[in-house]
Parts: sequence; C-alpha cells; structure tokens
Amino acid sequence: TMKHTMIVALMAAHHAVFGLPEVKVGVFPAQVLSVLQNLIPRRKLAEMCLTGEPITSAQALEYNLVNYVSDEGTDVDAKLQWLLDRLLDKSPAAIRRGLYTMKKVEAMAFEESMAFTESQIALFTLTEDAKEGQKAFQVKRKPVWKGH
Repeated sequence: TMKHTMIVALMAAHHAVFGLPEVKVGVFPAQVLSVLQNLIPRRKLAEMCLTGEPITSAQALEYNLVNYVSDEGTDVDAKLQWLLDRLLDKSPAAIRRGLYTMKKVEAMAFEESMAFTESQIALFTLTEDAKEGQKAFQVKRKPVWKGH
C-alpha cells in the first residue's frame, strides 16, 4: 500500500545496500531516473548508473534516499513500528491528497505552485476526514478516519 511504500523509502537497516545493477546485464536503469534525479546528487547517481555499484545505507541517508538508518544492534522492526505508529493514526485522505499535491508542485514555478496549493487547501477541507478531524479536535477526542 501507499503507506508501506512510503515507510520503505523512509527507513533502512544498517546493513542494507542500494544499487542500480542493470548496467551489469547490458541495460540502463532509465525508469528510476525520474524519481532518483531529485534525491541523489547527479554525479553520484551517474556513477551508480554507469558502474552498477551499490551504496551503503549510511550513504543512502547522506543522499536523502532514506530518512532513518537503524543502528547496529537496534531492532529494525521496533523502528519500523515507531514510524508506522506515527503515520497510521493520520487521515488516509489527507495523506493521499497531500502526497499528490507535493508531487504536482515539484515541477511548477513558484507562482503556479502557490495558486495550485491554494486550490488544494479548499479540496482538503471538503473531505469527510477533514470534517471528522475538526470535530474531534473541538470535543478533544481521537478522530475516527474513514479515508474519504
């Protein structure tokens, strides 16, 4: 699911390695360039694509490919659960629309992105989850998300 995909991108075990080995079998990792070009420094990305050599989890953290790397001896499952707990009590509708908004504004000029995000704010407030979240806040209870 979207949430689990996002978790994978946020965290890595200390012993994990990341690579683009396609060149070793005669092809090029072209499709992932659209995602990685904005994360990994261009020269490092070119090196990974041309050599097929992997990077360590520490390098992945340095290049902003992941947000967290577990320490050696740390329970990866516990760290993953910590991340899940921080995400799963949030509105699925807000997360879905928020990720869409973030992706859309990446390629926009500043003025265009400001106009687009203003229009998105109105759409956020029309969701059932937004109404539930505001109501729950007013009466000081946990919201019950429906994902709509």
